[in-house]
Amino acid sequence: MAGEETVAALRSALQVSPDNLPLVLHLGDTLLSLGRGDEAEREFRAALNRWSDDAHLKVGLARAFEQQGKTSHAQVVLEEICGKPDAPARGLVLYARLLLRAGEVDKAVRTYKRGLAADPTAADETLAEQLGVRPAAPSADHDHDEEIIDGRERQRLGGEIGPAGEIERPKIAFSDVGGMETVKEEIRLKIIYPIQHADLYRSYGKAIGGGILLYGPPGCGKTHLARATAGEIKAGFMNIGINDVLDMWIGQSEKNLHALFDQARRSQPCVMFFDEVDALAASRTDLRQSAGRQAINQFLAELDGVQASNDGLLILAATNAPWHLDSAFRRPGRFDRILFVPPPDAQARAEILRVLLKGKPVDNIDHEQVAKKTDGFSGADLKAVIDVAVEGKLKQAMKEGIPRPLTTKDLLNAAAGIKPSTREWFASARNYALYANQGGAYDDVLKYLDKR
Repeated sequence: MAGEETVAALRSALQVSPDNLPLVLHLGDTLLSLGRGDEAEREFRAALNRWSDDAHLKVGLARAFEQQGKTSHAQVVLEEICGKPDAPARGLVLYARLLLRAGEVDKAVRTYKRGLAADPTAADETLAEQLGVRPAAPSADHDHDEEIIDGRERQRLGGEIGPAGEIERPKIAFSDVGGMETVKEEIRLKIIYPIQHADLYRSYGKAIGGGILLYGPPGCGKTHLARATAGEIKAGFMNIGINDVLDMWIGQSEKNLHALFDQARRSQPCVMFFDEVDALAASRTDLRQSAGRQAINQFLAELDGVQASNDGLLILAATNAPWHLDSAFRRPGRFDRILFVPPPDAQARAEILRVLLKGKPVDNIDHEQVAKKTDGFSGADLKAVIDVAVEGKLKQAMKEGIPRPLTTKDLLNAAAGIKPSTREWFASARNYALYANQGGAYDDVLKYLDKR
């Protein structure tokens, strides 16, 4: 009853002071604490119509999604937020929890450590125990709160992970990627053909190498496509995440970036793939910390090959929020080609289902029929469909004592209970495509939406 009175009091206060953002956040938090996630979702959505860029409101919306079991929706929101250097600690910890559920333990650990670095009070003891993360013991003189530690200046930016510097040799090629023919052809023109026909390109004065920015909703195969690009030309492949670069010490992030580019230059031809690149290439006008700006300047210098030639270096980057990138990254010679990676079409969905169902007991699955009923689903959503169907079969096997194979009906029933996570992304992207589409950068988004 006390909870109802608190909610009523907060709503009354908001009627008097509708522009009070802290009051809105307090109301949303109160509703969540009472287990009323659906109401909290409505409050956060309404508030985001007014304060569209507020990260704390977005974290609140993600918490509301999680409380209602809308895990994929929460991940879409959190991927955008946590890709930024100044992501709220609460959001990072929640994202780490969702990553752990998805089986991405290493990424969950790194994300959780970023959350602790940003705000130690956001610690989640249960999650920390599951991840095997133990907080550092505070010293008597509280060095952990100081800005100078061991003679180095701290910047509250990220974890303590150094550059991986690992070179892969992918065995997959474009033939292993379903659909996305337009995107593949653009990559061929920009990256693959210059390697395969080096003399022809040099005769026209074209350098071998360059950068392409892939954007679109999460879970639609941007990383898989980048890996296939390297496999197509038998090149080395470096998968670089934000935690491979960002560091809590002033100047270390720039050193990490230089070391990664140096490693790639020694292994050319090499494809460097920067995932969640908006965290490394955010608009400098949005950054409060000079340390973040220095890392961006270093990134630009490496792309330009100021200290060493980038000939034979192929750079791909992926982001769910291209509108947050600094405009300097879109100049010629950097990420001058921006490609939209849409959700997989029906043919690609059928291929994805075939791959995901390999090794599982199945009975004459009609992949095309399931693909037709999953319009707008990302690859991650299709994996969720199969996971739900498998869980249903496991429950049935427990009752009957007999394991039965997956059928088309099982997959269709599972798909009917899952909403495509891409809708949340398109809701945000549409606004940018309509009202912040300088130079027609997001015309492909509008074309995609017009066809639906």
